[in-house]
Amino acid sequence: MDVNIRGKNVGITDRFESYVEAKTEKVEGLLPRAQAFEVRVSRQSDRSPQHGDHVEITLIGPGPVIRAESAGGDKYSAFDIAYGRVLERIRRMKDKRQDRRGRGRTSLADAAANDFEMIDVTPAPLEVLEAVATGEVPVVNSEEQDYSPVVIRTKEFPAERMAVEDAVDRMELVGHDFFLFIEEEGGSPSVVYRRKGWNYGVISLSETA
Repeated sequence: MDVNIRGKNVGITDRFESYVEAKTEKVEGLLPRAQAFEVRVSRQSDRSPQHGDHVEITLIGPGPVIRAESAGGDKYSAFDIAYGRVLERIRRMKDKRQDRRGRGRTSLADAAANDFEMIDVTPAPLEVLEAVATGEVPVVNSEEQDYSPVVIRTKEFPAERMAVEDAVDRMELVGHDFFLFIEEEGGSPSVVYRRKGWNYGVISLSETA
């Protein structure tokens, strides 16, 4: 497994490189086929409310990407927190794979028919569906005013077909609050999202405009 460490506005010492490489031995034991362990270290701005360093760890394949990040008083403490989150997500992924061994996948239609009880996913409430359907986002036209408190960033990713429970797993592995995917059986564009506790919601788009 390749170990890549990069710093932005902060120096990467030989001592820190040795510290990271020693920690990756446990990762290689848990995921022997992992290809790359990438660490990005950046120094927090003096204007930031949190002084210190920020560390982002990305663990690459085979399989889904695992990502975690954290901030700390220095790069060592920030790395340790992010590293602990990576290990927890690896163990959670392995536990779910073991639990599902021998079981079939659940389609979105079957999950909805059973009120998502078998995969611990809660359907989105009506007000959320209506908000998504309208597509109304309050954005100030930058040509008319010099300043807007609303900033919209756009990203584009390749579409992937998968079951709802796999989408939940991928969301947990990257540490996000939602995950976009194409439901593998019905082909519906869908999103799973995190609710309170360990509950999840799912929103799907129908073909009817």
